[in-house]
Amino acid sequence: MAKHILRRASKFIFVVINVIAALLFIIGCYGYIFNPLRFWFVGILTLGSLYLLLILIIFIVFWFYAKPRLMLISVLAILLCLQPLGNLLSFHFAAKFPIEKSNESIRVMSWNIEHFEILQHKSKPELKEEMLQTINDYDPDVACFQEMVGSDEHKDAINYLPSIAQTLDLPYYFYAYNTKLNFDSKHHFGIIIMSKYPIISEHKLSYAPNDYNSIFQYVDILKGTDTIRVFNCHLQSMKFDKSNMDYLSEPILKEGEDLKKSLGLLSKFKVGFIKRKWQSDRIHEAVAKSPYPVILCGDFNDGPNSYAYHTIGSGLVNTFAKKGSGIGRTFYNISPTLRIDNIFVSPQFSVQNFTRVKKKMSDHFPIISDVKLKTEEP
Repeated sequence: MAKHILRRASKFIFVVINVIAALLFIIGCYGYIFNPLRFWFVGILTLGSLYLLLILIIFIVFWFYAKPRLMLISVLAILLCLQPLGNLLSFHFAAKFPIEKSNESIRVMSWNIEHFEILQHKSKPELKEEMLQTINDYDPDVACFQEMVGSDEHKDAINYLPSIAQTLDLPYYFYAYNTKLNFDSKHHFGIIIMSKYPIISEHKLSYAPNDYNSIFQYVDILKGTDTIRVFNCHLQSMKFDKSNMDYLSEPILKEGEDLKKSLGLLSKFKVGFIKRKWQSDRIHEAVAKSPYPVILCGDFNDGPNSYAYHTIGSGLVNTFAKKGSGIGRTFYNISPTLRIDNIFVSPQFSVQNFTRVKKKMSDHFPIISDVKLKTEEP
């Protein structure tokens, strides 16, 4: 009798856990419909969607042997989320990326270059050289870099922009930064768009509090007779310090100090989600006003199905979702599921391919895609 009661109780507990996991998974997958000003915590579920999916798959296997009909809990949750799952996972076969590019296409690179490792220019100068060589190997026509530390004034600066532009054969560039946030006396800290094609107009948009993440940029480039608008953005980061990163690697509550760390992390999550809400709204508004086809690159600091991802990507095509494969992780700290860097394009483009360069040179992997303007039928 006691054994029977224990079995029924265990079954009930597992069903409740499965239902909760299914509901959290659905909310996470559709996180973009929740306004971060009121429901900022949903963003955490969005970042954890793939882990919740794994839990649901484990439950499917468990119920297959224990009570097959209860597999429906997880199966129905997954079926309800098939569309947003397409943002989390790409089911294309991984095709070999062609180093040789077509003259008709535009090769786009987006990369958070983490200052071009300027702090290690003396101890490990080979890091910057490897980064520059990697960019040259893939030979982008348009490159958008975030966390760019550079100088457009001092010829003796470590990252002197005219020299870098010459090295990369990207002669046209627009560097956007806030002078209040200079890296040092010679270098600014900002974002940059570099191009093989002439830049015919350039714009920096800045909003209060006019800090680094509230700035984004766009340029109009001329490829033949086609004008294309290229956006580059870096949305609010979580501003995790080393202690936060260490704690995330081992989030076990042992004492009051750990509780304070957890609350500190939640506070940073909240600030990040709310600030990215405002930033993504402004970027979307600027994109919607473009009279030209758009290429948009950036470090979103947020995952697929987030409010920021969906808002910025509304009406655009994500090149990873179109031609990538697997999870597509772009940030290799904290979690193996973080795809926070993106290249979006207008529907006027066809996406030819996509690749992620899996070399640990900065804390982000560079992403690259060849896109081509569709020809209008007569």
